[in-house]
Amino acid sequence: MVEIIHIGAMELRFLHSKHDTGGMLDMFEMVLHPNAAMPVAHSHRDWEETIYGLSGVSRWTLDGTTLDLPAGESLFIPRGIVHGFDNKSGDVARCLVILTPGALGPDYFREVAAAIPAEGPPDVARMREIMGRYGLIPAPPRPRPDQPSENPGNG
Repeated sequence: MVEIIHIGAMELRFLHSKHDTGGMLDMFEMVLHPNAAMPVAHSHRDWEETIYGLSGVSRWTLDGTTLDLPAGESLFIPRGIVHGFDNKSGDVARCLVILTPGALGPDYFREVAAAIPAEGPPDVARMREIMGRYGLIPAPPRPRPDQPSENPGNG
């Protein structure tokens, strides 16, 4: 049975999960409506992630490098690589996402969906707590360009 989970401007349509594949993989279609974005960049400790563009264009950042993922192209994210995504294209983007081995199932995404308010920004501390329990390693927050560096130096 297909399960659909809504997380802000994202929609996940679970096709297979660790529960029905004996832990071999999680596979879901991800629909990114305009302005959808991953709230917290992260890496994975225990699995790889492969994304295949189905339609539209999503933007991904892998280890500091930004690239667009159009329909018909794929990208592979090894364990330990910090990544995030968004959809600033103005059109809906769809991707097929495969996690190997299966590590999250829909459970993680249900928790995340419940933690994101209908209005306003997500509670980043709550998101980080959920991520940690499921083996996602949140990236350190990036300093805003308008904030001074924590280590300005003496020179």
